[in-house]
Amino acid sequence: MKYRSLGNSGIEVSQICLGTMTWGKQNSQNEAFEQLDYALDRGINFVDTAELYAVPPEAETYGATEAIIGNWLKKTGRREEIVLASKVASPREWCSHIRGGDPRLNRENITTALENSLKRLKTDYLDLYQVHWPERNANFFGQLGYAGEEQPDTTPIEETLSVLGELVEQGKIRHIGISNETAWGVSQYLRAAVENQLPKIQSIQNPYSLLNRSFEIGLAEFSHREEVGLLAYSPLGFGTLSGKYLDGELPEESRLALFADRYSRYSNAEGVSATERYVKLAREHGISPAQMALAFVNSRPFITSNIIGATTTEQLKENISSIDLNLSDELLQGIEAVHISQPNPCP
Repeated sequence: MKYRSLGNSGIEVSQICLGTMTWGKQNSQNEAFEQLDYALDRGINFVDTAELYAVPPEAETYGATEAIIGNWLKKTGRREEIVLASKVASPREWCSHIRGGDPRLNRENITTALENSLKRLKTDYLDLYQVHWPERNANFFGQLGYAGEEQPDTTPIEETLSVLGELVEQGKIRHIGISNETAWGVSQYLRAAVENQLPKIQSIQNPYSLLNRSFEIGLAEFSHREEVGLLAYSPLGFGTLSGKYLDGELPEESRLALFADRYSRYSNAEGVSATERYVKLAREHGISPAQMALAFVNSRPFITSNIIGATTTEQLKENISSIDLNLSDELLQGIEAVHISQPNPCP
């Protein structure tokens, strides 16, 4: 395994992070335990979760993933071996079951969310606590355009960061991160930290894959120069880049078979066309399409860690092994040729 610094926190995290959002929905507790054991044996020390999980978000599975991780920690006693990250939710239509349907990023909500996460995770602290998405309207979750809608009742970023800073002082979280953020959002968190002597954000968790490299446009330089490293999620586009959905295939129990209506952005014509070309390119070079897609993400200089998820042990083994794959200059040129002709088909 390879490791990189989490911002300027002094923490070294594995370049492959174990994502967990299927645990409690697509994966059982026993399967999750097996994944955790295997991942740690392969050198992974970074585990990412959220109060919202399992996904798709439902009242019945809210907090289930954190509870599974907590049960594993209680069983194994391996808390000090992992860098544990979770996230706090904010208002969206899919959060009607969370804190009365109004989970704001204010003191009451963040404090309550963290305390409940710590109870489910059976730990006294989190190494990284992240804002899952902005409270304000912005271009995230598949939206490239900015509508400019005014929201006068939004919790100020300064207030959110202040509360998180107090939780750092209390020892309940070690470091702060953000997720699904824009360049403006990153700049405001950094500005608020300097002006108010508050903790600096150490990471940003945004989507990044061969099908969605929009992070490169306004955030990559910000991330790299300010040491707010990218924790890349959906590096396989919900499994699309493995090629398993091509030619109309829809494997039983796969994410798109179970939840096609929620992840339709990976099924548009341009996305399918680009996927076909990436899969063909990988096979021409004699490598797994999934490993090529993950190895590309691993190779980017602004990446701190690549968050992989799997529903089977076989997938997990293949995904983790991408850390050992180095892409040739010829292959990288082929990837750029596809990207230039079909940029970001699945934002």
